[in-house]
Amino acid sequence: MAAGDPAGLRHRLETRRGYATDRNGPKWARFLADEDISQDPPNLWKDNICAQTQAGKRFERVRIVDEPPTQGQKFLLASAPNNVTAGEDIRNLTRAEAEQLRLPEYDFWLFDSQIVARFAFDDEDTTLGVYVTEDPAEVLAACQARDAAWHHAVRTEEFARRVRSTM
Repeated sequence: MAAGDPAGLRHRLETRRGYATDRNGPKWARFLADEDISQDPPNLWKDNICAQTQAGKRFERVRIVDEPPTQGQKFLLASAPNNVTAGEDIRNLTRAEAEQLRLPEYDFWLFDSQIVARFAFDDEDTTLGVYVTEDPAEVLAACQARDAAWHHAVRTEEFARRVRSTM
């Protein structure tokens, strides 16, 4: 484990402009109907995040957002408060900033700065699979991307306010 990296740190970089799992879920229709999707009743994901964060684990996400945001990115911004309430720390970064920082163009989870789970998607944003590695070079690259993204990203509440003020 890297020095200063607490056990139980999960960091996600989300780079897609949308996700098929979102579009195929029941919350998508509510979003399209302009319903409030910021809070949902308890569910397995939320219960798991609550339990894990209460046990001292951290879940952090940086989401890359286009200017203007795509419909899929607006959905994620609208639904983020539910994840934040569960205990996740979600931040956002514009795609232009991500490109300046030379962040990767793929999604991944980084677990305890030791394991990288990199996602593969098709052209319809459907997850095809996950490549898991402990290769030191790939882990280092993910740690560097995480650090750069996290340093420049804006908390989701503030980012959502900025997006709403430009619409």
